[in-house]
Amino acid sequence: MIDKTIANRYEFMVLVEATYCNPNGDPDMGNLPRQNLDTGHGIITDVAIKRRIRNYVEDAFPEQNILMRSGTNLNRKIAEAVMAVNECKDLKNIKKGEKQEESQNWMCEKYWDVRTFGGVLSTGRNAGQIRGAVQVAMATSVDPITVEDMTITRMCYVDKDFNTLEEFDDLDAKTDEDTKRTMGNKKVTPYGLYIVKGSISASLAEKTGFSENDLSKLWEAILQMYNHDISASKEGMSVISPLIIFKHVGTQNNNNDEKIREAKLGCAPAQMLFGLLDVHKKDDVEFPRKFDDYRVSFKASEIPEGVEVGFKYLPFKDVEWNTDNLLDHGFEVV
Repeated sequence: MIDKTIANRYEFMVLVEATYCNPNGDPDMGNLPRQNLDTGHGIITDVAIKRRIRNYVEDAFPEQNILMRSGTNLNRKIAEAVMAVNECKDLKNIKKGEKQEESQNWMCEKYWDVRTFGGVLSTGRNAGQIRGAVQVAMATSVDPITVEDMTITRMCYVDKDFNTLEEFDDLDAKTDEDTKRTMGNKKVTPYGLYIVKGSISASLAEKTGFSENDLSKLWEAILQMYNHDISASKEGMSVISPLIIFKHVGTQNNNNDEKIREAKLGCAPAQMLFGLLDVHKKDDVEFPRKFDDYRVSFKASEIPEGVEVGFKYLPFKDVEWNTDNLLDHGFEVV
């Protein structure tokens, strides 16, 4: 079966909640949860979201290569691509940037995250820049978040380094028990409900080779990105299903060529589609601390012509192209 590149434009969105955790620490602010300095709304960067998607795909689909891994030497990977397309094992006679387009195609074919998210490959031997089919925006919280800086106790200690175990033991014996405990800090937000938004270009998919199979992996990874890639600071992170998928299918039912063109380019602005989801805290809630403190409405009556809306509730189940089960997941349909 041939894995075809996608032929439709998509937008997608999903809710993510954070409960007593650090959704995305800012190293420039002492690792405090990221916030808009003017409004206090929480922020999760696009790169943080894509990192977790990559991590899931790498573990769940071992046959898929991931370029942007921790500690990767990108210049070596670029050199590998240039060598492959020039059919050589030595780059001393190859000009920088030679066969750049072929090198880009090689990288797209080999690496799932390159054909999905793109990449800046202009360092080293210069394979240019690839615009990925999938673009993810920075996620922002529905309401301003509060931040707590907690002092925690570590029941262990670190001190001088020694050459023998006996020296370590001697220090331990001489050290008062009360001074063996050290203090630290943990930065968390009590609660935040974030909206993740993204878009997928069929035109760019043609160039990178982003396929229907790649798309299926993306949907699964979004729903699983916090369940799988867990850590102490992210233990309270959770994706609220369903993942909402807007698929552009075209309006010209009597003109197939034009309908295909519309489906590829899109039939409605992204912001119009994102506006179909309305999320705000309930009137009797002052400090939201759980998903049920919000009223979430989907405006099914305002879906524009030429767009179908799907809902993916579980990572290993198909997308449902109707609103039948939204009520069971705490969504209102209006």
